[in-house]
Amino acid sequence: MPDKDKRILILGVGNILFTDEGFGVRVAEELEQKYEFSENVTILDGGTLGLKLMGPIMEADYLILVDIVLNDSEPGSVHRLLGEELNKACAFKNSMHQTDLLDTLANCSIVGHVPDDVVLYGIEPVDFKEMSASLTPELEARLPEVMDMVLDEVTKAGGTYARRTADNPATEKVYVPRDTCRNS
Repeated sequence: MPDKDKRILILGVGNILFTDEGFGVRVAEELEQKYEFSENVTILDGGTLGLKLMGPIMEADYLILVDIVLNDSEPGSVHRLLGEELNKACAFKNSMHQTDLLDTLANCSIVGHVPDDVVLYGIEPVDFKEMSASLTPELEARLPEVMDMVLDEVTKAGGTYARRTADNPATEKVYVPRDTCRNS
């Protein structure tokens, strides 16, 4: 049974200046722009903040991470990872936003609190080394699907959401917009 009092954190991480490395941030931005969430849900662009994310993570009861993962699958493959799977997928050091997530979660555990539920929606990147503010077409096409997965997870955790309208527009500004034409 979902708990309406659970503090749910949707955390998109990555570096938006390195193509698909910014996928998690782009999911968080899109969710913030298109949906209004119940008071127990927070969306955070974690970017490359690493250990500075400890506070928000320790305040959450349910953590939904979105990032790229190197999980030996086809580019564009989406994984829902928990426990040991999460540890294996997050342990790579080729990311532009390291200190890696495992280090951050481990430090949260040492000094305070790790959410009871931690779920990672990870997607295999096509390119995470080329400098570009746009996602590859393959990952751009997967944005709606991953957003739907995150929304389902929010509902499962006890949060609610509604599509934004002209009466409730997003207040967060996207400072580095995606170049969907790949002209960056």
